[in-house]
Amino acid sequence: MDENRKKLWKQAIKWPLYSVAILPVFITGAYLLNQYEKIKIYNLIAFTLAAILILLWENLTNDLFDAETGIDEFKFHSIVNLIKNKKIISFIAYSSLVIGLLIISIISVSTSINILILVTACCLLGYLYQGPPFRFGYQGLGEPLCWLAFGPFAYSAVLIALNPSNIYLEDIPWKVSLLLGSGPSLATTLVLFCSHFHQIIEDKKHGKNSPLVRLGAKKGSQFVPWIIFTIYIFQLFTIITRFIPVFCILYLISLPHAIRLINLLQSSYNKPSVIKNCKFIAIKFQTFNGFGLITGLIFNYLINK
Repeated sequence: MDENRKKLWKQAIKWPLYSVAILPVFITGAYLLNQYEKIKIYNLIAFTLAAILILLWENLTNDLFDAETGIDEFKFHSIVNLIKNKKIISFIAYSSLVIGLLIISIISVSTSINILILVTACCLLGYLYQGPPFRFGYQGLGEPLCWLAFGPFAYSAVLIALNPSNIYLEDIPWKVSLLLGSGPSLATTLVLFCSHFHQIIEDKKHGKNSPLVRLGAKKGSQFVPWIIFTIYIFQLFTIITRFIPVFCILYLISLPHAIRLINLLQSSYNKPSVIKNCKFIAIKFQTFNGFGLITGLIFNYLINK
C-alpha cells in the first residue's frame, strides 16, 4: 500500500472521532462513581463496546447514503471510494449495528428496557440524519439531531445502565442527563458543524442545506466562539450549582484547542484547503473538554474517599 493510500485510509477510519461515542459512557461513569462510590463496571465495558459498534454503523452508512446523492464524488477518503464494494460496506455496517444493539439488549434485560428504547431512539435519530427518504441533514437539521442523540438520550441510557443503586429503573433521568450531558453533547455537535466548513460549495451544489450553507463561511466562523462560550458557561453553571464538583473546572484544559479553532476559522474561513481539518481540532476540543470533566469527577471521588 503506497503512502498516499495509507493517508486516505487513515482519513477514512477517523479513529479520533470515536471519542464522541466513548466520552458519554466515561463521563457518566465518573459522575456515578463520584455520587455512589461504585458503578456497574461490566456494564460500562459492554456499553462502551456497543457505542463504538453503533457509531461504526453510523459512519459507514453515512458514506453509503452520501454516495447515493453523489456528494462524495471527489471525497477520495470516503470508505465507498476506497473499497468500491457497497455490499461489503453495508454488511459490515449493519452487522456492527446488530451486535451493538444485542449488547445493549443484554444490558437492558439485566437492568431496564428503557436502556434499549433510548439507544434505539439514538439510532433512529442517526438514521434520520442521512438515511433516505428523510435525509434531515440535507435540511439543516443534522446538528439538533446530533445534540439529542449524543446528549439527553445517550446520557439517560448510560445513567440507567451504570447506576449501582438502580434508582432509574422506571423513570428516565432526563434532568440529570441534561445537566451532565448538554455541554459535552454541544461539543460533539460542534465537531459536526465544523466538518462542513471546507465543503460548503459541494454541499450547496448537491442540495445539502447545512447550517453553514445557510449562514456562509464567514458568519459560521463567527458563530463558533459563541458555541464554545455556551459550552463553558453551562458547565460553569453546573459547578456553581454544585451538580458537579469544583474540580471539574479542569474542562478548561480544552481552552488551547478552542482558541486554535477560533483563530483558524476567523483567519481562513474562505480557504477550504487550509481549514479542511478543522473538525479534528474540534474533536480535540471535545475530547479534552470531556477528559477534564472526567478527571475532575474522579479526583473529587479520590479525595472524599
